[in-house]
Amino acid sequence: MGTFSIWHWVIVLLVVALIFGTKKLRGMGSDLGSAVKGFKDGMREASDPSKDDATAAESQRVASGETIDVQAKEKSGSQSS
Repeated sequence: MGTFSIWHWVIVLLVVALIFGTKKLRGMGSDLGSAVKGFKDGMREASDPSKDDATAAESQRVASGETIDVQAKEKSGSQSS
């Protein structure tokens, strides 16, 4: 019981193709490819430091109350009084 030869793998692939059909195998392959692509994009976004810096700066502005909307309301409120 050594390693399988190329003919064993050919027979296994033919049996799998007969059981599942080529359309279903193609669909599973494309689903797997899109899942891998989505994972890579997610990892790229998570490791992008420039986006983290921008998000942190925005959080600091919101926490300190220095947002544009608040300043605009304060200016428009003081002018109408």
